[in-house]
Amino acid sequence: MAPAASRLRAEAGLRALPRRALARYLRLLRLYPVLTKAATSGILSALGNFLAQMIEKKRKKQSGSQKLDGSGPLRYAIYGFFFTGPLSHYFYLFLERWVPPEVPLAGVLRLLLDRVLFAPAFLLLFFIIMNFLEGRDAAALAARVRGGFWPALQMNWRVWTPVQFINVNYVPLQFRVLFANLVALFWYAYLASLGK
Repeated sequence: MAPAASRLRAEAGLRALPRRALARYLRLLRLYPVLTKAATSGILSALGNFLAQMIEKKRKKQSGSQKLDGSGPLRYAIYGFFFTGPLSHYFYLFLERWVPPEVPLAGVLRLLLDRVLFAPAFLLLFFIIMNFLEGRDAAALAARVRGGFWPALQMNWRVWTPVQFINVNYVPLQFRVLFANLVALFWYAYLASLGK
């Protein structure tokens, strides 16, 4: 009987794991909001790049022995930790204070600020930081921006406009960076494909 009871306790512990993990995440979010969002952004950004490489590998039907580029997830982790998490945290705070919910058409105004100001600036920052982390020069950056910025921004507007409408209007402030990071798993896969 002891092994069966032990197994039942273990299974009950596994079922409680997501609840405990969420409680710990919420506690960290409350105590260290910027650091928690930075860490989450770094991890999910790295995972997004890793998934992009896996998709690209599968698309090209490469053999399983082909190595993945370990520096890609590292670059995305750096970008997520130092830029995506902190900048998004402060941008959402800015939106909340600058366009409070009681302002007429607050949702539309927040979305416009995000799409017209934040999206292009953040995308350009992405190109600059990735260029730097890849050790490329200014000429490479100029070529990448000339060839990729406008198509990436157009895709950003298509993908992120409905996401950001939901995010800035319905997602609680403390979860907006996490919500965007989860969608960004796929977005970073797209951006990584631009670099190939």
